Formats: sequence, structure tokens, C-alpha cells
Amino acid sequence: MRILIIEDEPQAAQRLETLIRGIEPDVDILDKIDSVKRSVQWFGNHPHPDLVFMDIQLADGISFAIFEQCEIKAPVIFTTAYDEYALKAFKVNSVDYILKPVDKEELEQAFKKLRNFVKSNINTNALLENINHAMSLLTRKHKARFVVKIGEHLKMIETNQILYFYSQNKTTFCHTQDSRNIILDFTLEQLEEMVDPLLFYRINRKYMVSAKAVKDIISYTNSRLRLVLQNNTDTDIIVARERVQEFKEWLDR
Repeated sequence: MRILIIEDEPQAAQRLETLIRGIEPDVDILDKIDSVKRSVQWFGNHPHPDLVFMDIQLADGISFAIFEQCEIKAPVIFTTAYDEYALKAFKVNSVDYILKPVDKEELEQAFKKLRNFVKSNINTNALLENINHAMSLLTRKHKARFVVKIGEHLKMIETNQILYFYSQNKTTFCHTQDSRNIILDFTLEQLEEMVDPLLFYRINRKYMVSAKAVKDIISYTNSRLRLVLQNNTDTDIIVARERVQEFKEWLDR
């Protein structure tokens, strides 16, 4: 197996190579590269490897930029310091990703997943589409504040002062820590793309909440959850059943 390592920390790259050789003694480590620029040059001048280990944060930027500049046909295993929530967008279709520091057991599991990946003949285009989506999650700038019109005045609402967003009678509101309900000129769908997904979670079609807004969580019928929110008397704030597990993981990150 021919393997390329893209990693900007020399010690991490060497440790990864040592672990790989301990699991797959017959591998051929083609090169160890530390930047987006050198990676693009390498792919432009060499046959594709059988597998790429790729760190996400490189010396000159995010490694996802490599996919924008050249076609990568090889399966990819990511090594990263980013958490699972940020990377879930492409976990299903990528070979795998491993949180640093890399350990032998996780690496062995990644190679097992690689073999399944090859046997299943997963479409690489699907992988790249999910990588692009994950890149947008990791690199986009989240909205730090909203400018709203209140009477004749324009006011700034800091995003970190918002407890939750909600929709009512086709109008979207944000509820702030000082108990104000302020109309916003965005839909909840638009807000999902604007705010940090680590800070806000869309629990159903009506509410998107911050963790600090959650006052109580109560088991509800059909494996759902009912939430009690700060400064909110609505008794029907329900986490949709298909979102319950993901919601729990978001809270427990």
C-alpha cells in the first residue's frame, strides 16, 4: 500500500508513520508534506497514492483547500484536533478521521474501515461533496451580532446574549438574556447557516436553542424530549425524535 502523509508537525508525522508501519509493515510511505501549497504541487506531479493521511490545519491553511485546487482520487483518513461535532458532516462518507493524539487502536480501526470502504466501492464524489460542506462549517465566519430596527433606532444584539431563536406566526424572533423578544429579518433556516452550530442547536421546526437556555430536560412520549427554557412558558417545546440522539451529543460535547 502506497501512503502519503500530509501533516505540518514533524513529530506528529513521524509518530504517525511509526504507528502505520507497526500495523501495516509492508506500506510504502511516499512522502510527508507540511502545507497546502506543497500538497497541490505533489498531486500535480505524482501518481495518486492508495491512501492519504491528512491533517486539517496545515502550515499555510486548512487542508480542505487542497481539494479545491486539484483532484484527489485516493481515500483520505483525517487526523485532526477538531471535535466530532464539527466534522460529522463528512464522517459517513470519508474513510475516517482520528482525533489527535493518534493512538494505535484508533488507527487499526481506520484501516479496517478503509478495507470496507474499498470493498463497498463508495463514490469518491460523495466524499468530496461532504468534505466541501465540512470545510464551509469550519471556515465560515459566524455572525457575532445582529443589527435590528427598534422604533426609529438601530440596535445591536450580540449573538452571545441570545438564549434562543423561535418562529411564531411566520415571524422569527430571538429571545435575549434580558428577556426581550426581538424580530429578525431571517428564517430559522437562514439563521442555522449564520450562527455557530457549537452554540445553537435546531431542536425542531420552531426552535433553535443555546445550551444556556435549557433549564430542564424531561423524557417525553415516543422517545422524545421536552425542554423547559429560560424565561419561556411554552410547555410544548419538544426535541423531534430523530434529533434526540444528536441533541444529547451536542449538549455533551
